[in-house]
This record gives sequence, C-alpha cells and structure tokens, in this order.
Amino acid sequence: MLPESGDVQVRAGAEADLGALTALYNHYVRETSITFDTEPFTPEQRRPWLLSHPEDGPHRLLVAQEAGTAAVGAGASGTGSLLGYATSSAFRPKAAYAPSVEVTVYCAPHAVGRGIGTLLYRALFEALATEDVHRAFAGVAQPNEASHRLHTRFGFRHVGTYTEVGRKFGRYWDVAWYQKDLGAG
Repeated sequence: MLPESGDVQVRAGAEADLGALTALYNHYVRETSITFDTEPFTPEQRRPWLLSHPEDGPHRLLVAQEAGTAAVGAGASGTGSLLGYATSSAFRPKAAYAPSVEVTVYCAPHAVGRGIGTLLYRALFEALATEDVHRAFAGVAQPNEASHRLHTRFGFRHVGTYTEVGRKFGRYWDVAWYQKDLGAG
C-alpha cells in the first residue's frame, strides 16, 4: 500500500542523513544477503558514497522520511524517521558507460511492504527523465521475490543471472540482472 503524500516526503539526501543512512545500510550488511558488503560501515566510511550523489545529475540519492520529522532539504534528525533511500550510481567507471546507471533501493525494516520502494523509484525515475541517461541496471541477489516484483512493475526486464557470484554467510549467492530503457537517446 502506498503511503499518502502527506505521510511521507521524498527529497534529496543530505549530509545530515549520513548517520541514519549508514545505520539502515548496516542492517542489510549484517542481516541479509541483499548486499555483498560483509562488514558494517561507520558514517565516516560512507561519506564518500554520500558525496558521490549530488542533488542533480544522473547520480542521485533520494530519501524517504516520515513527513514533519525534518524540514525539506534539512536532513533527517534520527534513524526513526528514515524510511528508505534510492540511488542511481555509475554503472561502470569507463567513460562510454556514462549514459548507464545502476539503481538500487533500500527500505528500513519497519517500512518494508508499505510502498516506500515504489514511492522512491517513482521519484528517482522522474528525476532521471531530464538527464542524459539511456539505461538503468539493477543487480538483485537471489532469492528476492519482492525486488523482482518491484523492478518488473517499473518496466525492468531480466537480462541474465550471474550464478554463485558472491559468498556471504558461508554460502554462494546468485545475482539476477535487470535492465530498464530510459528516455535519453
């Protein structure tokens, strides 16, 4: 179920969000195979990641938070208000890959199933519509039926699976890759 627009605000991520963003991501590092990072981060270690996502351009960081917990653009004041985030990042470092982005979305554990991922992706793809971006890619550790449904809903198509490409928690994991065609030609 999608939250009503008055309940949740989506905005560009800010320096003030760093602690909450790090805590949210570290949950997935410690508890799941969704990310292949194996050691939690400190906020200082995550700062370069945050700074690689400016407010405009093809590489964005959008956050969702409970409405009224912080002024728009001011950042979240604590982990309780952060509901999730979505990013578009460089797909590969070589120059010819510039019109392609890798996208991802993470929801706070208490916000899973509330439509936050849908809200974030909708805002992210609206923002990317004015950028020189031709393709979006998403790698999804398997199994993850909820992520498969989310990406399919947004027009991604499965383009292949890397089998046993990562090892975490003493076992190997597959990663399914999805592609979405975007507007830039």
